[in-house]
Amino acid sequence: MESGKWRTLLGLLPLLLSFLFFYFDISTKPSTSQCSLISHSHFWIASKRIVTPKGVISGAVEVKGGSIVSVVDGDNWRGTVKSGRVMDYGEAVVMPGLIDVHAHLDDPGRTEWEGFPSGTKAAAAGGVTTLIDMPLNSFPSTVSEETLNLKIEAAEGRIYVDVGFWGGLVPENAFNASALQRLLNAGALGLKSFMCPSGINDFPMTNSSHIKEGLAVLAKYRRPLLVHAEMEQEPENESDLEDGGAESARSYSTYLKRRPASWEEAAIRELVSVTKDTRSGGSAEGAHLHIVHLSDARSSLELIKEAKRSGDSVTVETCPHYLAFAAEEIPDGDTRFKCAPPIRDAANREELWAAIMDGNIDMLSSDHSPSAPELKLFTEGDFLKAWGGISSLQFVLPVTWSYGQKYGVTFEQMVSWWSEKPAKLAGLNSKGAIVTGNHADIVVWQPEAEFDLDDNHPVYLKHRSISAYLGTRLSGKVLATFIRGNLAFKEGKHAHDACGVPILAK
Repeated sequence: MESGKWRTLLGLLPLLLSFLFFYFDISTKPSTSQCSLISHSHFWIASKRIVTPKGVISGAVEVKGGSIVSVVDGDNWRGTVKSGRVMDYGEAVVMPGLIDVHAHLDDPGRTEWEGFPSGTKAAAAGGVTTLIDMPLNSFPSTVSEETLNLKIEAAEGRIYVDVGFWGGLVPENAFNASALQRLLNAGALGLKSFMCPSGINDFPMTNSSHIKEGLAVLAKYRRPLLVHAEMEQEPENESDLEDGGAESARSYSTYLKRRPASWEEAAIRELVSVTKDTRSGGSAEGAHLHIVHLSDARSSLELIKEAKRSGDSVTVETCPHYLAFAAEEIPDGDTRFKCAPPIRDAANREELWAAIMDGNIDMLSSDHSPSAPELKLFTEGDFLKAWGGISSLQFVLPVTWSYGQKYGVTFEQMVSWWSEKPAKLAGLNSKGAIVTGNHADIVVWQPEAEFDLDDNHPVYLKHRSISAYLGTRLSGKVLATFIRGNLAFKEGKHAHDACGVPILAK
């Protein structure tokens, strides 16, 4: 070969090696006895209910080296499989692992609230195989290349599921395109901002001007901007802000009046004036805006629907706690139920269910937002003082299924809300569906199995006492969770090593 061609090939070698390193580091990690509760990396998962993009089938999923290498409908595969390599789950449901695009694990800096080990163990126990960690509640907040690197370092060797990271859009970086580019180049899957005070000092709120600038940068990367859509408004009734004393503060209605649906409507009205830029030919074409944890199923949702009809690149999520609970049912002083936006009335809950069932709400997330018990519970039942956030990560699968039975929720809808659409939002092209070539991220669960979420039920979150779901009876027991082919959780037992992988956008 001519010397010039040799030089060209040698020049490409570092690029090729870096690609191979990225592929094997991020995409697959071979099963070992420490990463997995089984010793082999080539096996079959069989069931009479496997949820695939083509429907629910009876058959088997072949897993090899961390990936799905075949999906077989029927029993023709059985004669070719080596003895001992089949995990037959009978009537249990086999479906893609859940992808939670909205979780706060508070690591590093506030691990007394949660942390990567406890949070990801809980995720695995709940069938969540991938989660995207929010840029706030940890300390420092993830608003720069340097602070993202702190997140990545904290995650290495301490995560039991795969974890990606959103970066933060805040006033200090919004008008600094190079700072945002460094954050995105470092691996942030997208950005997140608040349109109201976040409650975290180093994560200040943004306005529509900041959001417009963020979308312009994100357009070049084709990554999303997630927005907490509430804007403070003057109360229509001044008495809503009057101090009614300790007894009034113990009433959930007092908190609800101080954070009305008009806050969401005002923020979303402002947002849809900006999302026009994401249309074909717009200044932010390629960017995408995602509205997190919608609780208002009325005026706010109508604005989102109209923006979609107009061609804006926008999606919206809600959370299981808005579908499970209603304001009228929350006991006085039970601050486990405080979150922002608030849980609204029962009629609104019905409208949220209608919206997600008909596709006007795109997906679900946990918005797992824990804190130390003294911030959540030890406030004498004062809803105005307690930390706002629902602790839920381990329970979202059975909660969605249990409360969804009234509305006829299907396995295919569960996959759409919790796997396929979240994977698309986060740009996870190898996750979210049981298809050949994807990561073998799989949850096996029994929809008919009921259990009481009581003191005897194992909970892996750092603070079980702060969860609003304790004391409920649920259906949908997780039997096994596979992370890239590793059996990471099986009936109350986790793999010895934390073999989840940090997911970085490239």
